[in-house]
Amino acid sequence: MKKKRVIPVLLLKNGFLVQSKGFGNYQNLGNPLQAVRRLSEWGSDEIIYLDISKNNQYDIKRNDLKYVNKSNYLDIIKEVSKYSFMPMTLGGKIKNLSDVEKRFKVGADKIAINTSALNNPNFISEIAKEFGSQSLVVSIDVKILDNQYVIFSNGGSLKRSVKFEEWIKIVCNNGAGEILINSIDKDGGKTGYDIKMIKIVEKCATIPIIACGGVGEWNHFYEGFAKTNIDAVAAANIFHYVDQSVFLAKKFLFNKNINVRKPNLFKIDN
Repeated sequence: MKKKRVIPVLLLKNGFLVQSKGFGNYQNLGNPLQAVRRLSEWGSDEIIYLDISKNNQYDIKRNDLKYVNKSNYLDIIKEVSKYSFMPMTLGGKIKNLSDVEKRFKVGADKIAINTSALNNPNFISEIAKEFGSQSLVVSIDVKILDNQYVIFSNGGSLKRSVKFEEWIKIVCNNGAGEILINSIDKDGGKTGYDIKMIKIVEKCATIPIIACGGVGEWNHFYEGFAKTNIDAVAAANIFHYVDQSVFLAKKFLFNKNINVRKPNLFKIDN
């Protein structure tokens, strides 16, 4: 039986690792490299690394942090890949096949697209044809408006007209390999996943689903798996504030008889 996955999400904003709340309130967490090393050592199944920068400024100008400043996103990822011993999905500012190829060259195992897919659904098919569906995650950001699930793009700032259920079907039919579904309302709220939203995705999707948004305790991961048939749980903030966080999360799930890989700690010598 295919193992369930636990996936940390890292958010890069202008060279800093940040946490978010409601896609609009960002707090600096510091070095974008050391977090990847820790997550590798703690046994993450995968990692999703999203660039949410609004511009191309990445040099944090902090040599005192013993961190080699980089002037662009791809150079940062080259360094990140040295510490990452798990599959890595890269997202953010992907507009064409050249952008996709560049990310694979610096260490990506998969890429994630959001706004570019909504702007041009055929882009999903183009990536799937060129690189394979297994390499493509389509991220969907959703907010509740007037008791309806509404899709947003551009970092949660632009409301889209396509219907929620319709978009899920388009994503699947156009060749995506996975869906990353994220609740904007739940983001950073620590109240657990939007289970109702996830179940709607399940009814419409024919591909694996990764749920994100709202985790504040290990039991929220358990609820995600126990109440739905998702393939993976993802979260951002919770993994940064507890030592050995991924190991402890997987241990909790393992002891609850969720079919995750046995929790282990690893040592990275570099």
